[in-house]
Amino acid sequence: MKNLNSIDELIKRFEELVLEESNLIRKGSIVALKHVATGKYLSSIKNLCYTTGSKFQSFLVFAGSPEPVPNSLWKAIFDDELATYTDNSMMLQHVKSERFLGIYCVYNSYGYDYCKSPLNNYTEVGCRGNEGYFTRNWKFNHSKLKNHQGYLKSNDTINLSIYRTQDGRVEFLRSHDIQFTIGNDSFQEVACHNERLGGNDEWCIELIRF
Repeated sequence: MKNLNSIDELIKRFEELVLEESNLIRKGSIVALKHVATGKYLSSIKNLCYTTGSKFQSFLVFAGSPEPVPNSLWKAIFDDELATYTDNSMMLQHVKSERFLGIYCVYNSYGYDYCKSPLNNYTEVGCRGNEGYFTRNWKFNHSKLKNHQGYLKSNDTINLSIYRTQDGRVEFLRSHDIQFTIGNDSFQEVACHNERLGGNDEWCIELIRF
């Protein structure tokens, strides 16, 4: 009976390892990012932008559907095959448009500045290609476990941050229940900020399996 219990435990552990391996987010994985506080997914649509503000968004970013849809699918791109919490950089490429999630800097009479959201003066988030003054490299931290190590996995709850290269400020990706309208449609805003982190800054990353 003792040997049988040991075999059962070995099988159980093996199954746990297989499950853990299958949940790892790898280079090129298709993922969706659910805003934890509102349950809506990070999304993008082509040829839509704020009707006020910079109007530089060629691909609008917002928190939309309560379920993953084609507009809310992203390709996770890392330098290595797997991404660790201790040292990481990730690009999120919108699957449908092939553009990257990031923030854009423009030059005005005062110098370089980042586009602002017209709703609350946070940094505007959009999707673009490989363009100058567009920052698209994100870092992630586990929002629940301080100094968490290991690999990024499906259903981890994370904070996403980005480094503003023109002024050295680190900002975090946030959404909230503030909405804006374009035509007859309403959208839940997504922006970046450097305020204190809270529930509106948490995103659940989900591996999409086809």
